[in-house]
Amino acid sequence: ETEPCQFCEIAAGRFEQEIVYADDGLVAFLCEPPATWGHTLIVPRAHRRDIWNIEPSEAGAAMKLAHRLAQAMRDELGAVGINLRQNSGGKAGQDVFHFHLHVVPRYEDDTVLPGCVWGAPPWQPPTGGDAERRRVAQALR
Repeated sequence: ETEPCQFCEIAAGRFEQEIVYADDGLVAFLCEPPATWGHTLIVPRAHRRDIWNIEPSEAGAAMKLAHRLAQAMRDELGAVGINLRQNSGGKAGQDVFHFHLHVVPRYEDDTVLPGCVWGAPPWQPPTGGDAERRRVAQALR
């Protein structure tokens, strides 16, 4: 791919983002803008376009990390549910063409629609700004 990849830039540390987890194979960071507080993206460090390009071991590691994050979201942020969402291909809603797994904590009063749909009314982005974003990132770490 000739276009610079935003998620590769984040994984390489060249683009400021609230990283909540990093190892040799994966990076997890807060989504901007988030559907709810704690909405995290898990990406492989290696550029993998979509579900068809990711190695099964990388996909497995992403799911294992999603499981850990779900625990932290429940225990540290008070989530009452979790949505996992992975879009592959433009028709499926993929807009950044680097594999990513959304881990979206759900709260009793959130406005995310059934099917884990955000971005359109009646959904409202979470309030609290940068200070709340930093607090949430620290809680997940």
